[in-house]
Amino acid sequence: VQLQASGGGLVQPGGSLKLSCAASVSLFSINAMGWYRQALGKQREFVAQITGSTNYADSVKGRFTISRDNGKNTVYLQLNALKPEDTAVYYCYVRKGPDNYWGQGTQVTVSS
Repeated sequence: VQLQASGGGLVQPGGSLKLSCAASVSLFSINAMGWYRQALGKQREFVAQITGSTNYADSVKGRFTISRDNGKNTVYLQLNALKPEDTAVYYCYVRKGPDNYWGQGTQVTVSS
């Protein structure tokens, strides 16, 4: 399984970005797909996941939305009302059977 993440960038506080993660396999063949993030000097943390339903970290609830396009084998993360503390490298992942696969990461920087 290969994952290609994109969509990161520099945005001002309060701004928005949309991240994409394209998978090399059908989303119907996976158990879950989602996003983690890792800020400089901190541990990687869970952000959001989509299976048959969605769940989010408390820190992003109401601001971030995860969605999927099965036809494009792609999962999206819409980031709204961004804060400086959202600055991190965002990694998408897929869980297929017992295995997890990770994308290369895309940098999100929130700064004025």
